[in-house]
Amino acid sequence: MMNDEATASVVEAIDEGRLWQRHMDLARIGATEKGGVNRQALTADDARARAALLGWAEARGFRSSVDKIGNLFIRRDGADRHADPVMTGSHLDTQPTGGRFDGVYGVLAGFEVMEAMSDVGWATRRPIDTVVWMNEEGSRFQPTTMGSAVFAGALSLERALAMTDAEGVTVSEALARTLLSAAPADMRPFAFPASAYVEAHIEQGPVLEAAGRTIGVVTGIQGLRWFGVEVVGQSGHAGTTPRTGRRDALSAAVAMVAALERLMDDRADTVRFTVGRFEIAPNSPNTIPNRVYFTIDLRHPDASTLGHLGDQVEAICRGNAKGCDVNVTQTLRSEPTDFAPAILAVIEDAASRLQLPSMRMASGATHDAKFMAGLYSTGMIFVPCRKGLSHVEDEYASPEHLAAGVRVLAGTLAKLAS
Repeated sequence: MMNDEATASVVEAIDEGRLWQRHMDLARIGATEKGGVNRQALTADDARARAALLGWAEARGFRSSVDKIGNLFIRRDGADRHADPVMTGSHLDTQPTGGRFDGVYGVLAGFEVMEAMSDVGWATRRPIDTVVWMNEEGSRFQPTTMGSAVFAGALSLERALAMTDAEGVTVSEALARTLLSAAPADMRPFAFPASAYVEAHIEQGPVLEAAGRTIGVVTGIQGLRWFGVEVVGQSGHAGTTPRTGRRDALSAAVAMVAALERLMDDRADTVRFTVGRFEIAPNSPNTIPNRVYFTIDLRHPDASTLGHLGDQVEAICRGNAKGCDVNVTQTLRSEPTDFAPAILAVIEDAASRLQLPSMRMASGATHDAKFMAGLYSTGMIFVPCRKGLSHVEDEYASPEHLAAGVRVLAGTLAKLAS
């Protein structure tokens, strides 16, 4: 078959029912009572999900391999087995009260494309690798996107393996247990040559649904800065200590957050500012708080704006300390990432050929594609999710939208692998 004919046949062979069933099969592994999934990285459920994927791959004759941080690779060989592969994929781990589609969709989308190619008997020139990145969520082990960061050289293997969970279990120990039950024999190096990387994902936001578009052509990932703020004051009796002269850590922390909210307010509603954790001590109803710890998650797609706003955080906190001591620590900084224009054009063309309405958009969430963009020509494909909800148990994407995204991915991978 000619390339255009082959691509059309692969797109036609995408099986919406099979794709949905694969999602439901994996959703049972770590299923929660409220219909979500708790399948955190390197748990027994994570190992079972990996084993299920490996079983499907073996039945198809696909080759499997793993690297030293536990990233899992499923390969469909091309006509030239030595050519640099085209990569796709995402992750299988979830939040503790996660949904059935975040991450797993990107893995199953790539796998469905490879199955469809086998169904029509077409060998692309380049191999295609579907990858499962280890610990994208960062819910059990921090930091987030750990597997892809180690793969790309942004985080050392030694540091990642030494990270511990809340029970004191190291990544190294958990990974060893996972690989006992779900480990291919072949070992892959980090950052091996590849010609491109394309990741499919649910949007995790409301933009596509509100715009009535089926496909998001992702232009890049906005940058983020995380801070931890510790406010230390002085405890005292709530009924006997005059307000004048108090060193109330909670009162100071509230003033800091209010001032930061004013700083982050913008008419375009582009700044993303969140205080996600707030810890108070001694946390007693009739005692003045002597310590507060809170976190800041700041995101913006423009590097200069991100820098300007983030650089003011410490000064604003100190300016509202009300006599308390303040310690501000930046715990993470990730600059905005732009994806390859050539890949965006291929994705848009694939969507256009299928007459699927698309739009260009930036990703508000961080993905493994961020680290791949430093190695390969990279792009992402978004599909809508209901009400923009993600990282929750009632996260939902329709079978039709999931299949549409896979058809666009199929057209994209077919072109890039040819």
